Amino acid sequence: MTADRSTTGQGECEVAFDGFSRRDVPVSGSSMHIVEAGTGQPVVFLHGNPTSSYLWRHVLPPLSQTGRRLIAVDLIGMGRSGKPAIEYTLRDHVDYLTALLDTLGLTDIVFVAHDWGTAICLEYLRRRPDRVRAVAFMEGHVRPLDGWADIDPVFQRLRTAGEGERLALEENFLIETLLPAGVRGALAPGDLEVYRRPYPDPASRRPLLQWTRQIPVAGQPADAARILEQAWTHFAASPRPKLLVRGRPGAVIGTEAVAWCRRTAPDLRVADIGAAGHFLPEDQPVRLAQALTAWLDVLE
Repeated sequence: MTADRSTTGQGECEVAFDGFSRRDVPVSGSSMHIVEAGTGQPVVFLHGNPTSSYLWRHVLPPLSQTGRRLIAVDLIGMGRSGKPAIEYTLRDHVDYLTALLDTLGLTDIVFVAHDWGTAICLEYLRRRPDRVRAVAFMEGHVRPLDGWADIDPVFQRLRTAGEGERLALEENFLIETLLPAGVRGALAPGDLEVYRRPYPDPASRRPLLQWTRQIPVAGQPADAARILEQAWTHFAASPRPKLLVRGRPGAVIGTEAVAWCRRTAPDLRVADIGAAGHFLPEDQPVRLAQALTAWLDVLE
């Protein structure tokens, strides 16, 4: 099965995941959407902001021959998942993912995570270490930032009351501007439309804005900072196999961050898949799938 990068239109998402099934799983009074295929050990794919399970459309098909159960999740409030009336904090996302995995009855989980999916799965590992087999992550937030010099100034604007609402809710900045800018190659119009579709109005975009306000900068928000610190400390000491997939130049995890991760988690493996921006699964899906396949084979 090979996903076609050039497909467009309303059926694009279904074409990209040809051979995979879809369902909405009832979770905590709402629902979470998953794309899945296969049987055996579960490999759970988590996206970040402002994407969805569609991020993995070129990565999952090559992995479908590995004899594992592949599950790509739409985080709560994102993609085809429900949008309940919650605050959409990092803790909320971890709670909903935990409820989803409990409902699915998954154990021996291998996580593959991008962006905020990283923080979510690392906190899940801290909460439920007996249920996790291994973790692969990329371009994710793994520690609080010391100050605004460590992040693109646009995120300070997104954190500013009124200005953030105008950008994220009214102008749909995260989908229309930030997402294409984070892809090293051109994002096809049809692919952008799939990412855009779940957010037709300002109210539907609030989860995307909230994610920008969960990045811990100078200790705030305190709860998100605490979660990142505790989750990474636990992860670094955990005996679970760890893989960091990096692209160059990347955005969140560059050369300095890779070195920090290696210092603090000495048993961490690093796979360099070459030229990529923030959205590695968009820029290097083939090399990413190859790196994951090689790592999964070692886990046997």
